[in-house]
Amino acid sequence: MNQLYRTLLQPGPFFLIAGPCVVEEEDLMLRTAEFLKELCQRKGITLVFKSSYRKANRSSANSATGPGAEKGLNILAKIKAQFALPILSDVHECIELSEAAEVCDILQIPAFLSRQTALIAGAANTQRIVNIKKGQFMAPEDMIHAAAKAKETGNNHILLTERGSSFGYHNLVVDFRGFAIMNSFGYPVVYDVTHSLQRPSQGNTSGGNPEFAAMMARAAIATCMVRGLFIETHPEPHKALSDAASMLPLNQMEALLDGCLQIAEAQKI
Repeated sequence: MNQLYRTLLQPGPFFLIAGPCVVEEEDLMLRTAEFLKELCQRKGITLVFKSSYRKANRSSANSATGPGAEKGLNILAKIKAQFALPILSDVHECIELSEAAEVCDILQIPAFLSRQTALIAGAANTQRIVNIKKGQFMAPEDMIHAAAKAKETGNNHILLTERGSSFGYHNLVVDFRGFAIMNSFGYPVVYDVTHSLQRPSQGNTSGGNPEFAAMMARAAIATCMVRGLFIETHPEPHKALSDAASMLPLNQMEALLDGCLQIAEAQKI
């Protein structure tokens, strides 16, 4: 079994996937990774650093898409080497899989691409962990078919992530029954806190309600069906290149994690 996947399966409070939405300038990325690593080490939480070198699903043609594979993966590789952190990033096309797999320990299938058979199978064929985000248009029980596309390659290192379902045109809702349904498939379930609090397509960008992030994260951990939390975070979200309205300020991460750890500890009683 993949060593990182084994670590994510180990008993413990939960693991954390966190970082800025897209790769930004190198100094900011290194400072963010250093902060998150130190925080998670103090809390006894396994950290996977997340940032996208390229974002294909954008609200408008003017939305930031990231620095691209060459520059973005180089920065992620520096974070991986300097801080000994596993890396997660999105992939959008089969042609980029081998290059991304050289740096990334987890290849993420974006929600809008969660039915793309060739992309899921190709990502699994790299033998990296595959994180499949549930599309906003998909029922949780449908994710067993998405997971099967990866499993059929012989790679059973799969994560399933809930990021909310479309609720009208410009809102999302999380049905917590989905955590139990996806957990029953035998793969670790991740709750994408910040994306589930987005307000899609608010004009040329997406809005969001990150003020509810701590509450939603605690509630998800309380279900006992979630193994990991996914949180996009930034030192100054209002200056972020992407998802500025939904990312959690970096200085609020400790309080959020403390609340979740209290819930996890209470479950042992």
